[in-house]
Amino acid sequence: MHPMPGQIVVAGALISDAALLVAQRERPPELAGLWELPGGKVAAGETEADALARELREELGAEVTVGQRLGDDVALGESLILRAYVVTHTGGTLHPHDHRELRWVTAAELDDLPWVPADRAWLPELSKLLGRQG
Repeated sequence: MHPMPGQIVVAGALISDAALLVAQRERPPELAGLWELPGGKVAAGETEADALARELREELGAEVTVGQRLGDDVALGESLILRAYVVTHTGGTLHPHDHRELRWVTAAELDDLPWVPADRAWLPELSKLLGRQG
């Protein structure tokens, strides 16, 4: 018997002009004020790309195309698997519907941000990506 696969949570690394879009959490209390890559849970019957595009539309008001995977999966507790993708902004005006604030950061600023713990795993890859863009 294989264990049930965990619930996939997708996150988007939106990069433009050598800067990464990061979102500051409003909740839950233990994560409020910390920064993350925006995203959310994949619903039943949804592809990961569809879920990420939907979540970013809901959270940011942005249309995106979903590109390559970023880094490795990150296990969140017993049952959640966090997976990141590089996304490209194709339309809509970015606005924090679900977050306290949005901010563009450069490779040099990545390490200084108070990240949600899970997203820290991707900092080396994000740094490389942003370095290539610059």
